[in-house]
Amino acid sequence: MTEDNPSLPRRVDMVNRMTTYDEERLGELLRLLPPAPTGWVEAAQELPRARADLDALIARAEEDAAFRQALVEDLEGALRVAGVEPRPVVIEHLRRRFVA
Repeated sequence: MTEDNPSLPRRVDMVNRMTTYDEERLGELLRLLPPAPTGWVEAAQELPRARADLDALIARAEEDAAFRQALVEDLEGALRVAGVEPRPVVIEHLRRRFVA
């Protein structure tokens, strides 16, 4: 206990109690949670592909001045020509990267 914060030991004790669960107990607690919403699961499944698409588009735009200019002039159209669905998250990321 300190003079500045007399409740400090109580907080530390609470944290210690919360972090002493073993893996089995954590598994039991996680099973009590409701399933994640379908939209969250689908979004999480799309993330690796979306990141790969963005990485490829950024690399291409950095190497190809004409493609970079097409992105700036008509982002959605350039994405369609490149075979990438112009999803809002992709458009937002690329606008921040190349248009702004």
